[in-house]
Amino acid sequence: MNNNIIRRVIVLGAISILSLLTVQTYWVLRTWDIQEREFNRKVNQAMLDAVIDLGKINGFTPPPDNFVRQLSSNYWVVNIENPFQADDLEYYLAKEFQQQNLKEDYKYAIFDCTSDQMVRGKLIKYTASEEPLAEPLQKHYDSNFIYYFGVEFPGKTTNILTNMWIVIFFTILMLITVAFFVYTMIVILRQKQLSELQRDFINNMTHEFKTPISTINISTDVFLQNEKVQGDQRLHRYSGIIKEQVLRLNTQVEKVLQLAKIERDNIELHVEDVNLAELVTSISPSIEIKVNDKKGILHLDLNAANPWVRADRLHLTNILHNLVDNAVKYSKQTPEIHIRLFNESNNLALSVQDNGIGIPKEHQKRVFDKFYRVPTGNVHNVKGFGLGLFYVKTMCQEHKWKLDLYSEVNKGTTITIRMPQSK
Repeated sequence: MNNNIIRRVIVLGAISILSLLTVQTYWVLRTWDIQEREFNRKVNQAMLDAVIDLGKINGFTPPPDNFVRQLSSNYWVVNIENPFQADDLEYYLAKEFQQQNLKEDYKYAIFDCTSDQMVRGKLIKYTASEEPLAEPLQKHYDSNFIYYFGVEFPGKTTNILTNMWIVIFFTILMLITVAFFVYTMIVILRQKQLSELQRDFINNMTHEFKTPISTINISTDVFLQNEKVQGDQRLHRYSGIIKEQVLRLNTQVEKVLQLAKIERDNIELHVEDVNLAELVTSISPSIEIKVNDKKGILHLDLNAANPWVRADRLHLTNILHNLVDNAVKYSKQTPEIHIRLFNESNNLALSVQDNGIGIPKEHQKRVFDKFYRVPTGNVHNVKGFGLGLFYVKTMCQEHKWKLDLYSEVNKGTTITIRMPQSK
């Protein structure tokens, strides 16, 4: 995963999370406001009705207006302007609160103008917990308020939060999601850092391998040209083995370096008009050597009407070698390989078919992944790093070619690349 993709994921994820947080915060505040307004409305209405009831039994008329005042979020005072009994007040408050379905603990107290204090306070509880009456209720400093009482709801906030449980539940879920996103981003960044360290190590290691490989290769050539070595069959055979293995090691190092360049997004395609039929013909001798080493047969069918495509000649040559290498390596029996060129609409199709062991269906989607190899248990009779087909897929993507794979177990594999024809 390159830096641009990670940046896009982080930016888009952060925008999404911030948007969700903004919307959720708006709905939490709005729901709180609605619940608080409804609670206040019920309290005001219950107190109005209680004062009316007190007026009826005590023979007085309630004040015309503004006799219920809310001094704080959970504290109200009610001005009656007439004497009344504390027991009557308690009865009618309980009655009207029940009428409004307000089953909330509350404290009430009556103002005594003689002592200039709030007296005869009481805590009315609906819950099972026992809490003593705290400090007396606050006195209202208004000369117009002579006969009044105060009511306080200590658990108003808890009551509103209880009614908002669905909103709170989804808010907690969203916060968990945000935490998970942040954790995921941290893990991704750590993994990317480790991946970069691993890639730098592999790149440095492969670069360090180049010098000794080149030295051994040159030394082996000198050794093979020596007359004594050529005259000794045993020495000549072992020298040939060294030469072969050095070339094989050099090929693998080159693949790693090519993939490192691809991962750094430093691919530079030198696109030109290429006659694919001529290209295959020119490299067929080196391909035949690989096939003949296993006593196989190479079939070429290059009779396409228009064999011209726009491509990078070097990478297209590497693609052909990689496909043939795989076809040869994964042949249980004598390899029989077909390379075909044919036209389809405006495309030129390159097909490489073998009669090898095939690929099970469950692994066919992953064979083009980097370092992926089809599991063979504890048997590793086919050597490689799982880089060849990844290179083929990457180059096809860079050229915007279509890559298809068809395979049957024990019957063989066909890989087809469809390229736009050059006009």
